[in-house]
Amino acid sequence: MTKSVKKNASAKQVISIISDATNVLVTGHIRPDGDSIGCMIAMVRLLGAAGIKAVATAEKKDLGGPGFLEGVKQLITPHAATKQNFDLIITVDCGSLDRVPEELHGKLEKCTVINIDHHQTNTRFGDYNFVHATASSTAEMVWKLSRQAGWKLDKVCAEALWVALITDTGRFAYDMTSPLTMRCAADLLRYGVRTSYINDQLYCSFSRVNIELKRRAFRSLVITDRNHIASVTLTGADFEETGGTKADAEDIIEIPRSLVNNKVALFFYGCEDHDETRISLRTRAPLDATALIAQFDGGGHSRAAGCVIKEPLSKAKRIMNRAIKIWLAEQMSAGTTDSL
Repeated sequence: MTKSVKKNASAKQVISIISDATNVLVTGHIRPDGDSIGCMIAMVRLLGAAGIKAVATAEKKDLGGPGFLEGVKQLITPHAATKQNFDLIITVDCGSLDRVPEELHGKLEKCTVINIDHHQTNTRFGDYNFVHATASSTAEMVWKLSRQAGWKLDKVCAEALWVALITDTGRFAYDMTSPLTMRCAADLLRYGVRTSYINDQLYCSFSRVNIELKRRAFRSLVITDRNHIASVTLTGADFEETGGTKADAEDIIEIPRSLVNNKVALFFYGCEDHDETRISLRTRAPLDATALIAQFDGGGHSRAAGCVIKEPLSKAKRIMNRAIKIWLAEQMSAGTTDSL
């Protein structure tokens, strides 16, 4: 699919296009996280209350922690979505076309596409792009649209957006948390969001599969350069033997990231069946993760990014570790960061 890259659309334009639609499909990215799932559920709920027919799509087996949200049961699979007709597709939290479920690409070619996202590496692939890299989350942007459009929130919608907001801001700890973020949070709380229950579901209730994957990840931990670089690894065999999926390992990256004095944290996930390796990367200021990950056609945010290297795990790790060494040397030479 090839669409010309377009400039950002205004909130007013986006609301107008949505209001004129008769049948809307909302999709997040593959292996959706809390921000993606929460925004899908909230958008469908908001549009339904406004009298606009809408449905969201995701593979339910890939939902992980946020899968407890009430709106999850209304999600349809991407395969089921291909059997229906839509005049508008809204993508939420998708930085590029390859992050949209592949089964939907044919639909994207035939429908008007609104791209709502906050990734700084977003490729503006939509017909209308509502993309703001300074937003804390896509949830904040969906909430802002709802307030400008006059769409009515309810408890189900508010809890979905709350999950999206707290997961993408690290419970309001990350750099992009702003006064607007907190105004969004305060407004959502007016609808009876069960903050304690949600916190328990997301951060205090882990499956045995998740615990076993963490145990294996801890065993794989590699620390170099005086704690500044740390990585963990899970193989396809790890997931097969535990019965886990990537959704069960969303917080694995926090293991190397939590190390004192860590500057670069990596999570390598090998997919032996496809000779490819997925990599999640976290950095601390002033290092910009997207500057490194861009050379592998990846994307994300300045402190959190990811990519796929089309090589087996061992080779991909060598490639990435070499790239990090070169990149950090360049950062030191430019005075961006202290010597390691």
